[in-house]
Amino acid sequence: MAEITAQKVNELRAKTGLPMMECKKLLTDAGGDIDKAIALARGKGLKGTIRDRAATEGRVAAGTSADRRTAAAIEIVCNTDFTAKSEAVERIANAAVQRLLANPNAKLADDADIKAQALAVAQQTGENVQMGRTVVLHSTGAVAGSYLYSTAGKGKIAVLVSLSGDASDEVVRNLGMHIAAARPVALSRDQVSPDLIAKEREIAIDQARATGKPQNIAEKIAEGKMNAFFSERVLLDQEFINADAFKGTVGNMLKARGAKLERYERLEVGQ
Repeated sequence: MAEITAQKVNELRAKTGLPMMECKKLLTDAGGDIDKAIALARGKGLKGTIRDRAATEGRVAAGTSADRRTAAAIEIVCNTDFTAKSEAVERIANAAVQRLLANPNAKLADDADIKAQALAVAQQTGENVQMGRTVVLHSTGAVAGSYLYSTAGKGKIAVLVSLSGDASDEVVRNLGMHIAAARPVALSRDQVSPDLIAKEREIAIDQARATGKPQNIAEKIAEGKMNAFFSERVLLDQEFINADAFKGTVGNMLKARGAKLERYERLEVGQ
C-alpha cells in the first residue's frame, strides 16, 4: 500500500480545496495517486478542483495614483458573500490595485504573489478565490479619479473617470455615485452602438404602427421615444441622480462646474 504522506495530502488539498481528512481518505482509496483521487472526488459528486466551483460572488477595489494620472479597478471572485467580505480578500484586492497603479500593463492573473495569496484563502475557505477583471484608465492631459460603491462590508461597484477642467474630489465623487447607480451605456449619443440605436428605433416605430399610426407619424413618434431612450441610457443626457446637489443633466452639471468628462469605466461584481 502506498504511503500517504503529508505532502501528498497538502498537494491534493491545494488542488481541490477539500478538508484534510477527506483528502487523506481519497488518497488512501486511490492508492496514493493524486489524479485518481481527484477522479474519485468527482465520482462522488465533489468538485475536482477549487476552480471547478462557480465563483459568482466577489468584491471590487479601486484606487488612484499619487499624481492622479492613473486610476485602476480590479475584481476578486469567490463563492460566497462571507468570503468576499473577509479581510483576507480585501487585502488581496487592495494589493492588486497598487500593483496595477504601479504597472498598468501588469497581468495580475499571472502575478505569483497575488496567486499565492488567493490560493492561501482558497485553501482556508475551500472556495474558488481568484482574480477577475481589471480596468485601468490612464490620462496624459487630464486627471484620473476613482470611486468605490461599498455595501454590506465590501465594494460592489467601482467607477473610474478621466476629467479635464474641474477635477476636484467632489466632482469625481458625484460622477462616480451617479455612474454606479444609473448604469449608462455610453458617455455621449455618438458613442452608443449604431446597432442598438437602430434596434430601439425599429421597436418604437413598430409600437406606433401597431396603434394604427401611418408610417410618417410613426417615425416622428419614434424620434421622440429615441430622445427618451438617450435621456435614460446616455450619461451626459441623464438627469443627475442627486437633485439636491444639482437639478439638471449630468452634462449641464459638468458644464456648470467647468469640467469635461473625457472617459469613464464602470466595473461591477458579476456584471
